[in-house]
Amino acid sequence: MASWTWRFEKADGAEVQPAVQPEEFTTQGDAESWIGEHWKALQEGGADQVRLFEDSAEIYGPMSLRAEEA
Repeated sequence: MASWTWRFEKADGAEVQPAVQPEEFTTQGDAESWIGEHWKALQEGGADQVRLFEDSAEIYGPMSLRAEEA
């Protein structure tokens, strides 16, 4: 069974420890729902962007955690 995980990064791509510790997810939807619930706390804790992985394969990223200003 596939495992979905997030990598948390600064804007320069350096990995950082997340402010909220994620679990390993069994579906992409579960992983995306989790990031949708926790992005603000992650951003406040020092993460600027994330990458989503299925096992060791990068699915997408970097995806910014910064809300675009109007």
